[in-house]
Amino acid sequence: MSNTKKIKTALVSVYHKDRMDEICNKLHQQGVQIISTGGTKSFIEELDVPVTAVEELTSYPSILGGRVKTLHPKIFGGILGRRDEALDLEQMTQYSIPEIDLVVVDLYPFEETVASGASEQDIIEKIDIGGISLIRAAAKNFKDVVIIASQAQYADLLGILEKGGETTLEERKELAMKAFSVSSHYDTAIFTHFASASDYKEFKQSVAPAKVLRYGENPHQQGVFYGNFDALFEQLHGKEISYNNLLDIEAAVYLIDEFADTTFAILKHNNACGLASREKLADAYKDALAADPVSAYGGILITNRTIDTETANEINELFCEVVIAPGFAAEALDVLKSKKNRIILVRKECALPVKQFRTLLNGVLEQDRDLSMEAKADMKAVTRKTPSEREYADLEFANKLVKHTKSNTIILAKNKQLLASGVGQTSRVDALRQAIEKAGSFGFDLKGAVMASDAFFPFPDCVEIACQAGVGSVVQPGGSIRDKDSVDYCNAHDMAMVTTGVRHFKH
Repeated sequence: MSNTKKIKTALVSVYHKDRMDEICNKLHQQGVQIISTGGTKSFIEELDVPVTAVEELTSYPSILGGRVKTLHPKIFGGILGRRDEALDLEQMTQYSIPEIDLVVVDLYPFEETVASGASEQDIIEKIDIGGISLIRAAAKNFKDVVIIASQAQYADLLGILEKGGETTLEERKELAMKAFSVSSHYDTAIFTHFASASDYKEFKQSVAPAKVLRYGENPHQQGVFYGNFDALFEQLHGKEISYNNLLDIEAAVYLIDEFADTTFAILKHNNACGLASREKLADAYKDALAADPVSAYGGILITNRTIDTETANEINELFCEVVIAPGFAAEALDVLKSKKNRIILVRKECALPVKQFRTLLNGVLEQDRDLSMEAKADMKAVTRKTPSEREYADLEFANKLVKHTKSNTIILAKNKQLLASGVGQTSRVDALRQAIEKAGSFGFDLKGAVMASDAFFPFPDCVEIACQAGVGSVVQPGGSIRDKDSVDYCNAHDMAMVTTGVRHFKH
């Protein structure tokens, strides 16, 4: 017996009506009997398409303010009845239950209602009961029933109707899988809403859509991005974005968001190798590049200003993977497009998550995103000498950067320019020495520079080494039982030190 089935009877109950006129007209043209409820029924009637009310079939009105409409044996029996089970067919005949072989449902917009700031009662009323039950029933009986579980799948149904309304078992099973994805996502959103006001902890996430990447971190690893990249960026040019590109893009976005001044950053492997704030964008780019023109090769470039032609011409001299900005002047875009593989992204206004999670061992770690950022008012001078206004500005600048650099890290900066960083070292002393050596290799004079550390100094060795290199001011969280040793060294050598009380590890 063929597993191909033709749609004969459809139950249609949807919230979103876009393209439903096409669907209902095609169902009618193909002789499909349509059963519907409430507003959907009225919509279909306005199309002059014959439609049977659910109430006519069940002999029950919609009750309890519309909470109960389709929850009836004649509806669920018609969906769940197995066409190859004699007893099921006998009972369906006995109780006048029609065979329903297509269910089209679009659930109440629960997530949108929560996001709108609606009242708790309005949110509760957007928890769909009948719709979710219809989806599960039809998906369970995919052997006999076609399930269309969301507006996103209306196109799938139109494709089926274009070929005469017939489906294979494989097609119905695929649609059932998509339906269970819809129902599980919906339930996860409801759980998340309730859990947000509770101390109960259980990790649940449902993220769509999915984009298969060329590969993961390396070519032998498969990679997939789950999320709506297009909500954050418009890609104007360049090759397909890779797994590693995405990691760097995230790091770049979080870093640049710390700055209100005209700022340019260059990142490599999630860390900034160049950063500068200037009045003129081209100057910000050139000074960011000067910090480490070697590492900048193949890097990710980001700014918080529209890129003009002068800046674009400077950028075009560098091989870089990605350029991100809130906008591009027309001529600047033409310049940057001259490299065919260069990825050019316009960043859109879109809120970013405040929670972070990652897989670990046989579980998941979750934490709040580090949203703390300390300004001058949050910095406590702990030495006799206090920083100058210029040094305070540089300390703020360096502290923003240290927050977004892999631990252990040391940042050396001057005049709102990154001079060098020591990144991801197992020893803070090694991080500092790496930064000093790097600054020297690119010709920077550290006299009058500031130093930022992502965590406290357990010993005074770092301030001693920094002082000998010319550093004049230091910002660090403080909190070591040996803080006094570092403070005493600074007092003895005319250095300024401020503490913030906030550690910025980034592992």
